[in-house]
Amino acid sequence: MSWQENYQVWAQQPDLIPYIKQELDAIATDDAAKQAAFTAPMSFGTAGMRGVMGPGIGQMNVYTVRQATEGVARYLDTLDDATKQQGVAISFDSRYHSREFAHEAAHVLGAHHIPSYVFDDMRPTPELSFAVRHLQTAMGIMITASHNPKQYNGFKIYGPDGGQMPPKASDMITDFVRSAKDVFAIDVADETQLRSNKLLRIIGEDVDQPYLQNVESVTINSELIRSVGKTMKLIYTPLHGTGKVIGERALRGAGFENFTMVPEQAIADPEFPTVPFPNPEFSQAFDMAIALGKKEGADLLVATDPDADRLGAAVRQPNGDYQLLTGNQIASILLAYILKARKQAGQLPSDGRVVKSIVSTELATKIAAAYGVEMKNVLTGFKFIAEQIHQYETAHDHTFLFGFEESYGYLIKPFVRDKDAIQSTVLLAEVAADYKQRGMTLYDGIEELYATYGYFAEKTTFEEFPGVDGADQMAHLMSEFRENAPTAFAGNQIEAVEDFSTSVKTLADGTTSSIDLPQSNVLKYWLSDGTWICIRPSGTEPKVKFYIGTSDETDAAAQQRLATYESALKQYVASI
Repeated sequence: MSWQENYQVWAQQPDLIPYIKQELDAIATDDAAKQAAFTAPMSFGTAGMRGVMGPGIGQMNVYTVRQATEGVARYLDTLDDATKQQGVAISFDSRYHSREFAHEAAHVLGAHHIPSYVFDDMRPTPELSFAVRHLQTAMGIMITASHNPKQYNGFKIYGPDGGQMPPKASDMITDFVRSAKDVFAIDVADETQLRSNKLLRIIGEDVDQPYLQNVESVTINSELIRSVGKTMKLIYTPLHGTGKVIGERALRGAGFENFTMVPEQAIADPEFPTVPFPNPEFSQAFDMAIALGKKEGADLLVATDPDADRLGAAVRQPNGDYQLLTGNQIASILLAYILKARKQAGQLPSDGRVVKSIVSTELATKIAAAYGVEMKNVLTGFKFIAEQIHQYETAHDHTFLFGFEESYGYLIKPFVRDKDAIQSTVLLAEVAADYKQRGMTLYDGIEELYATYGYFAEKTTFEEFPGVDGADQMAHLMSEFRENAPTAFAGNQIEAVEDFSTSVKTLADGTTSSIDLPQSNVLKYWLSDGTWICIRPSGTEPKVKFYIGTSDETDAAAQQRLATYESALKQYVASI
């Protein structure tokens, strides 16, 4: 059907939810808006779906959430009854309609006689992952658009291990979602009846307490926290999101007492009024925390995104200003602390493994190697880290020590199977206390790592491709990189190309070898000076992302090399 026909189907619905009818009427004369909303259904993939909220088949609304949940329900209907009756845990963030979408999902599941466990209020994504494992449900659903702007919402699905659904199961669910073509014909059960039949149960503190007890186990040196953590000044901001529910309790439970939440940003507000983007990797997200930090003389500033799976940090410098840390820097300093502390305690296992994404810093690889620990690289997406943890536990061949992605996501202990900013906040505060005891800051600690292992510099950039033609433009860009392959960047030869779409690594002399990872639309280039460049389309946004990682003997040299490669890459992309 054309977008015009799809629009008419919606416009002629006699029982359209009133507020959606109003939104539909508001775009009645706007062909561009209607085309964007009605040309194609929302993309549903391994991470579920995410998009702008509004009416239509291509936007997040009650009807597309019902359609997505119908796909989940039909998938569960194919499983044995005992598994199906384990039910689905559901959580949601602070965004517009998130609570409504969560309950609508429960209503669709209930129509299939599938139990659901819905949080009484917003909770972080990592706690949803924990809830799946703690309650032993068959699946989990998280209503969130993570760090996206306020116009967005999303629908993420989790498997029984608490990790995002693996590709095979996700593909089945995707097929079921697409087969539920009539979004207005999906059965929904009455909530009161579901509650009466115990097919919808409200959860909250009964999951909070065991989750927080597990978070307390993340700390390594309780004596350090008692002696230094009580006085070290910390500022925490949840950026109007779910972290406010659990973050403060986690810090107190670990023994940290001298911290303050940014009051304006401790308000759960779907407008995110104090930040242009509720994303802790952006400096603007720290403006209010920095102002409060300067006023109170804080040692460390920590911010979590609205669903509290990502963490960003800033540390005070000698001049009183604050330096933001990158995701790679935070991961590296957490890893170094974990390995050092476990070695000193005689608790570093001989089969230990660290897991990171292929676009994350190689500094972590050097740190791990210094402690005799193997680094495992996986595709981008925390579900691949969760898969490795599951494999280690099943085969009993490795002990998971730490996992991370450069995009500000870290996991210390695997009672959660997704990135966990609550765990990370607690351990980063402990690391900051360790350096404070030594008369140093976290940034001093990173400089110490660089002095030991070399100065590493990384950067992520992107090209946006909005609109209905965006997907085709992204595909064309990736195709050009393959069909008209570059042989050098900034005068340095490409020594190896890893094409993850074919799982083949090709050296400059034509020699090939296989890549032991799932196929994915990703290219990675290794340059003659050790620099690497990676290119991949985003799985959640209309963007192609470009990653660069390099190192040198000094910070200035590493930064200069990084800038040179960034310029060369931009020129190449502009020429396509």
